[in-house]
Amino acid sequence: MTTAPVHPDTDVEPRNALDRFFEITKRGSTFGAEIRGGVVTFVTMAYIVILNPIILSSTPDVVGDKLDFLQLSAVTGLTAAIMTILFGLIAKLPFGFAAGLGINAFLAFSVVGEVTWPEAMGLVVINGLIIVVLSATGLRRMIFDAVPLQLKIAITVGIGLFIAFIGFVNAGFVTAAASPPVALGVGGSVATIPTLIFVVTLLLTGVLVARKVKGGILIGLVSGTVLAVIVEAIWHVGAKGDKNPGGWGLSIPTLPKELVSLPDLSLVGHVDLFGSFGRVGAVAALMLVFTLVFTNFFDAMGTMTGLAKEADLADEKGNFPRLKSSLIIEGVGAVVGGATSGSSNTVFIESGAGIGEGARTGFANLVTGGLFLIAMFFTPLVSIVPTEVAAAALVIVGALMMSQIRFIDLTDFSALFGVFLTVAVMPMTYSIANGIGAGFIGWVVARAFSGKAREISPLLWIVTIGFVIFFARGPIELLLAH
Repeated sequence: MTTAPVHPDTDVEPRNALDRFFEITKRGSTFGAEIRGGVVTFVTMAYIVILNPIILSSTPDVVGDKLDFLQLSAVTGLTAAIMTILFGLIAKLPFGFAAGLGINAFLAFSVVGEVTWPEAMGLVVINGLIIVVLSATGLRRMIFDAVPLQLKIAITVGIGLFIAFIGFVNAGFVTAAASPPVALGVGGSVATIPTLIFVVTLLLTGVLVARKVKGGILIGLVSGTVLAVIVEAIWHVGAKGDKNPGGWGLSIPTLPKELVSLPDLSLVGHVDLFGSFGRVGAVAALMLVFTLVFTNFFDAMGTMTGLAKEADLADEKGNFPRLKSSLIIEGVGAVVGGATSGSSNTVFIESGAGIGEGARTGFANLVTGGLFLIAMFFTPLVSIVPTEVAAAALVIVGALMMSQIRFIDLTDFSALFGVFLTVAVMPMTYSIANGIGAGFIGWVVARAFSGKAREISPLLWIVTIGFVIFFARGPIELLLAH
């Protein structure tokens, strides 16, 4: 039974010091409700321990190095635990933290094509430090307010479409072709067993999420993996290769020799803070940092506000208890995520499931964080999840993110133009940065030349000029070289 929320200023007597510290009774909650909420939040977030390693380990960096899957799983759990517990103790809100899907996709499919993995994680750390400064000085709130709501939502929608497209490609459901550039499966049909497993997992997970089953994505991942293990045991599909084009993409779903092991934390500290500046140049590196910052903090502020409202802890303007410290800790999540090589950690919208179960305070985060620590010791289990099964979760997450488009007014083309470019360019160029930049430029140009220039914030003009430089950085660097 969900505990009815009570506004934080309710005058009630705390039961003990722990109750007083977390304001459990004051917010109309109980220790039992907080524990239940913390468990439910973990169950709905646990898929990230599988999905984040799959995304980050799938792409070699500019020198051909890849991150190890099991090591990534361990640091994903470790970082989620640290940040979730830290946020619970300082912000005292029931918001779980883990590796953000938009950021890790940007790193894997855009950044490491230009830099090494340690250099990419160095950029994540710099991004986090900038966010901490912006949050501490109040500039983060100012910049957030300067960007039109339509563009903020469009960024989320575009990332959702991009993530879904990655899922379709990883599953072999969408393949490269000569004409047209992309096609369905092999010869226009679902022709391989792994792709069929993807379709089954996608449909099952879609039904679970549609029926609002708690942990639906995790249940879908586990079910799809069990099915894949059975299929591999019977038909011995094997790994994909020149002689076996219908095989599994990155990992063959077979049971590991051991279920529990000590977590391998070798990736912690595997960071090169400023190496990217020497490799790609200051302008390109700064634009990568800028895109990381932009992607990081807009989504987080919107998510926090939505969760606070769901918990009945936000006022009519969207402000909630310890807002400033919450934003600072969210920036710290990027620093810690970069330092552990697990990618920037941010607040998860799945925390809403725990709030729906009664969580109202940071005590629930202690439960969620503790479960993430335990999950670190079960990393051998995640290695059996094939790419095709994980791809189904990517498509589902993408669909959930795309649903935000319902909040955009599409009747004004001067606004629609920038929104469309943001959403369309991301998947079509395989780059979140390109989508954000194209959207900003399209928005400013369309609005300025349709008599609405005064409505554009000076900060937005500055950001747009920065993106123009970003897109023209090749010719600019050539000119500077001469």
